[in-house]
Amino acid sequence: MTTTRFSAQIAERTRASHSDSEGAAFMSDLMKGRGTKRDYAELSAQHWFIYDALENSAPARADNAVTAPFLAPELHRLPLLERDLEHLFGADWRGDISALPTTAAYADRIREVASSPESFIAHHYTRYLGDLSGGQFIARVVRRHYGLDERGVEFYDFDQIDDIDAFKENYRMLLDAAPWNDNERERMIDETLLAYRFNSDLFTDLHKAKTAA
Repeated sequence: MTTTRFSAQIAERTRASHSDSEGAAFMSDLMKGRGTKRDYAELSAQHWFIYDALENSAPARADNAVTAPFLAPELHRLPLLERDLEHLFGADWRGDISALPTTAAYADRIREVASSPESFIAHHYTRYLGDLSGGQFIARVVRRHYGLDERGVEFYDFDQIDDIDAFKENYRMLLDAAPWNDNERERMIDETLLAYRFNSDLFTDLHKAKTAA
């Protein structure tokens, strides 16, 4: 009897939520060139609050035998994201950005569950595997449609990873090997689904903010 890999189970169980997130009106417009450079800048600004929560929660997880293998330093996005924001908003970017309601709730949730290995990795997986997958497409499209070269889109540049596909496969193998019991695996999947809902709701917030401006 063949046992389905846990990483494959995660992908299958979250497939519909992933598609819902990708199809949000804000992202659809951005990807089809119907958005603006400002729209991309606002998305990048919301990312800062999310990755600030994620990457500042990570050091305390480094001594945990379950989470430590996932915490590859080449995944860190904050320094590059901050360079993007300086390019997109100017040197005083910190005073020009604020978290939308969903972003604030998302960041709070990451901090809240950071002490739970399976829940923390659910958010880690959702963000970074997404950046290494669909994020690479987003970067190409944004450069093409909105007049950005490398500057402003460095967030998606993983130049410390030689082979992205091999890196992702190794990450999936870590998920398969994690010593979680059935309940912990279910919590990981549930938290991943919650992360996708946060993403979808964030796109809704961005769309509302744009149309209200």
